[in-house]
Amino acid sequence: MSRETLIDLLYLFSATTFLVALKGLGSPKHARRGNLVAAFGMLVAIVATFFKYVDGHSLHHVGLILLAMFIGAIIAVPTARFVEMTAMPQLVAIFNGVGGGAASLVSITEFVHIKSSHPATYVTLEVLLGVLIGTVSFAGSAIAFAKLQELMTGRPITYPGQQIINAVVGLIAVALIITILVSGSTPLLWTLLALSFVLGVAFVLPIGGADVPVLISLLNSFTGLAVAASGFTLGSNLLIIAGTLVGASGILLTRLMSKAMGRSLSNVLFSAFGSVITATGADGGEARSVRSGTPEDIGVLLSFASKVVLIPGYGLAVSQAQQVLRELAELLEAKDVQVFYAIHPVAGRMPGHMNVLLAEANVPYEDLIEMDEANSELQTADVAMVVGANDTVNPAAANDPSSPIYGMPIIHADLAENVVFLKRSMRPGFAGIDNELLYNPKTILVFGDAKDTLTKLVAVVKAS
Repeated sequence: MSRETLIDLLYLFSATTFLVALKGLGSPKHARRGNLVAAFGMLVAIVATFFKYVDGHSLHHVGLILLAMFIGAIIAVPTARFVEMTAMPQLVAIFNGVGGGAASLVSITEFVHIKSSHPATYVTLEVLLGVLIGTVSFAGSAIAFAKLQELMTGRPITYPGQQIINAVVGLIAVALIITILVSGSTPLLWTLLALSFVLGVAFVLPIGGADVPVLISLLNSFTGLAVAASGFTLGSNLLIIAGTLVGASGILLTRLMSKAMGRSLSNVLFSAFGSVITATGADGGEARSVRSGTPEDIGVLLSFASKVVLIPGYGLAVSQAQQVLRELAELLEAKDVQVFYAIHPVAGRMPGHMNVLLAEANVPYEDLIEMDEANSELQTADVAMVVGANDTVNPAAANDPSSPIYGMPIIHADLAENVVFLKRSMRPGFAGIDNELLYNPKTILVFGDAKDTLTKLVAVVKAS
């Protein structure tokens, strides 16, 4: 077998592992295995690439390449290993941005390299698209990271005529690409790079914090397209396959997330959604009262229930209370109480965020019930206990056409006989929308840190 044939087979093997990995990522039960398969496939691809070029003496600066890989590894491994689950969306955003930036740099380098050889127009177009898309992804991901990390406001940042200005900037970028195709001007390439950076920032600024997870998924798709463009530029089938898979899966995930929020993608990107809307009394100004309770009251209520539905949200991740929640569920099951977890598609800040969080606490997969099935069970539930969630159980999504979240599929906690809310305060949820369920006569609020409250509930259930 020739060296070229062996390398092609190794590339084919790597591409196959990426497909197998995507299949595994479709299920929380197999997601970790899917990640490992993809990582192994990428390792094989890297080794094959070194093997392909180093013997032909066409791979230069091997020492610098290895040094860069080492520095990247010592930064990435600890970061990914020790990041808190609450910061996972930020990690995804910044890593995605690095991918887009890398694709842009590859395209710039290749433009400088091939410029003197007068390449075919389509080759130059591939390079320029890599610069545009990769830089937009890099800049946009950086702003998304800053919003989620609260380094800047998560509210939409808007100004008059913003969408028109963004459209004009986009048209100028297209005009620059056409001009560079004709002239081959390097200075115009740097202008395109700067304009692409501005476009990436301007594209993300008007998007509110509640919609940033959808945006991250879309930017991830952009990065995939930039990588695929780099694959065409470098003549690498593996990069084309990997980039196309990322691009396609990213846009599919974006559509699924938009659907789970009951909104179109254009509404997510251009509505500047995220301003706080609070509820008032019937006279438009009177403060409204809520019914509060103590952990002792709720512990007794749970102990004597027949069916309890646990509805976790981002607040559970913030307080790192998943282990205590699982302990409470096990105690109730020991008392012959039927317990399951109702999982909204966008619970937390990313798809699958809540599944991974509960998996960390060794919650059985069969206890995790998706939204549609959970809603049918809630009609016969004695207690629906909402732990750190808000928007995903807000009845306004179903009952109030004037609400910005109207049409968003929700978990109908209000169908249960009793609703228990564990909340830190009366502040609105991530979407900035006040929740009418808090004022429902059947709702009991327990204020405080979710982990502390759940710990007290565990003690009460044990003693009852």
